[in-house]
Amino acid sequence: MSAEPDGVSSQDAPAQASAPPSLWRRFIAQRQAKIGVVITGIVVAVAVFGPLLLPWATGYTSTEFAAKPFHSDGVFGTDNLGRDVLSRFLDGGLRLLVYAALATVLGLALGTVLGMVAAYTRGWVDSVIMRGNDILLALPQLVFALLAITVLGPQGWVLVVVIGITHAPSVARVARSATLSVITEDYITAAEMYNVPRWRILAREVLPNITGPLMVELGLRMTYSIAYIASLSFLGLGLQPPAAGWGLMINENRIALAVQPWGVLLPIIAIALLTVGTNLVTDAFARATANLHVEDQQ
Repeated sequence: MSAEPDGVSSQDAPAQASAPPSLWRRFIAQRQAKIGVVITGIVVAVAVFGPLLLPWATGYTSTEFAAKPFHSDGVFGTDNLGRDVLSRFLDGGLRLLVYAALATVLGLALGTVLGMVAAYTRGWVDSVIMRGNDILLALPQLVFALLAITVLGPQGWVLVVVIGITHAPSVARVARSATLSVITEDYITAAEMYNVPRWRILAREVLPNITGPLMVELGLRMTYSIAYIASLSFLGLGLQPPAAGWGLMINENRIALAVQPWGVLLPIIAIALLTVGTNLVTDAFARATANLHVEDQQ
């Protein structure tokens, strides 16, 4: 008879060999995740590396005069001031992407903390936080952003802070609901019995188990951030000329849409693709996280 290693039986070997796939493998195995990564990656690559290609790729910088306004010279023609549309497009995505990402992260972080604290503490703290959220939710987000930017000025940090604050109440509602379903679990009770600090319970026990809903919110908030910044730039309260911005390009070139449509179509297509790709990625990640937690509980 052949001897088996100590502590390991032949019945345990198959269980060890068939370990569940990692979160990344679950994520990338989904078809929508692959599509979302490709779409988002293309738009992000254009936004990040586009400014580095100027002026040698197009022959012009984003602010340099190329030809008469709304002319067909170049690959996509010129804009309202005679600047090269392709150069403006390549230089206009990075600011939008950075501002939207920072606003999304700020809103997600602030809303997650408020929601978890409200759900775990309960009592008057919960009431104060959630009633404050209700007040902010009662205000139209775009109107609140318009008022704040009109008072403080159309600066980059103002855009990030204002849009981040408008995201926080919705994220807090989702985080509170998810936290309420987690704090009744046995491992939370065990941690409280051992007098683990509350902040550590929230950070190490609660937060990892509510990442699924938060990832869905991440995609939604990123989408809204892109739309808000583009809308504010369109209204003249976001990125300011002569800076290049996709939302600003739409406003600058909309008067000649029938004559020279590329100044409007290029940024619209890029914003739409970025929105779709971001939602596909976050939905796939949320589904992978949910499936992983279900198997862990089993």
